[in-house]
Amino acid sequence: MDIIILGIESSCDDTSAAIIRNGYVLSNKVANQEIHKEYGGVVPELASRAHQQNIIPVVESSLKLAGIEKKQIRAVAFTRGPGLMGALLVGTSFAKGFAISQNIPIIDVNHLHAHILSLFLREEKENNPLPPFPFLCLLVSGGHTQIVIIQDYLNSEIIGQTIDDAAGEAFDKCAKVMGLPYPGGPLIDEFARKGNRNKFLFNKPQIPDLNYSFSGLKTSFLYFLRDKVKEDQDFIKKNKTDICASIQYTINSILLNKLIKASLETGINNIAIAGGVSANSGLRQEFIIEGKKRNWNVFLPEFKYSTDNAAMIALTGYHKYLKGQYASHSDVPFARTKSNSLNH
Repeated sequence: MDIIILGIESSCDDTSAAIIRNGYVLSNKVANQEIHKEYGGVVPELASRAHQQNIIPVVESSLKLAGIEKKQIRAVAFTRGPGLMGALLVGTSFAKGFAISQNIPIIDVNHLHAHILSLFLREEKENNPLPPFPFLCLLVSGGHTQIVIIQDYLNSEIIGQTIDDAAGEAFDKCAKVMGLPYPGGPLIDEFARKGNRNKFLFNKPQIPDLNYSFSGLKTSFLYFLRDKVKEDQDFIKKNKTDICASIQYTINSILLNKLIKASLETGINNIAIAGGVSANSGLRQEFIIEGKKRNWNVFLPEFKYSTDNAAMIALTGYHKYLKGQYASHSDVPFARTKSNSLNH
């Protein structure tokens, strides 16, 4: 009998529902929330309200696209955390209610764990190469930056992480300082393609082991622009593409240098990048170049699965379902995770 999983994602400002059958994607619907652009960032209360409005239409649309009826679903997988508490509560409550109505189990999913398993998402007729175990994954998003050893679908170990800000946050904050609208990370990527990445040099933090830090870089970038604008009010406008290319190259270099170190220390040459920042074209290009140079086997999620989506939640739920790892209806969402594993 087919194992069909409904996935629900509501950790931030995207409401998403997906259907997975026997590990393959049948549908993946995402409703974006445009309203946050007016405020220069995600407003938690507005996000929660939008999730309440979007979740039923998104689930119905996903079921219709997949050609699946509610009674065929074997379990509901939902993002339990980390994320915005109010947003998570909407998805968690819906998943529990749906599961009760269909008398099926619920499966809680760590959002970061799911981002890594996005590397395994594919449709039934696709045969794209998948990462072999074990592999190293640079998990990089707006809220998290980690280097993780993946032993199998449900077994991982974090060996390095940011001690302050995440790389995605650094992109967005630098964009904001430049006066770019939210979300600024994709705009930096867009302008960087036309700029000279070596035009401006920024100091890279010297952090021990495999950990990261981006707070100092953000501060130095702010002071750099402040001083330049004092000299020329139009400095940012005149040098926008070069500034974007230079700061993007700096952030990506910091990310890849630690990943190189991790590969050398662990002896693992199956290397992947996942998370929202894996959509950055500069990072993707530099990662592939570095992989060829170092004889890595490199893996990246499809662009459509790099940002938040329910397909990755459903697939993680599928593998937990196979092991009988169900959640309790008494389980509550968590905004942050403190474990050195992504499995809980």
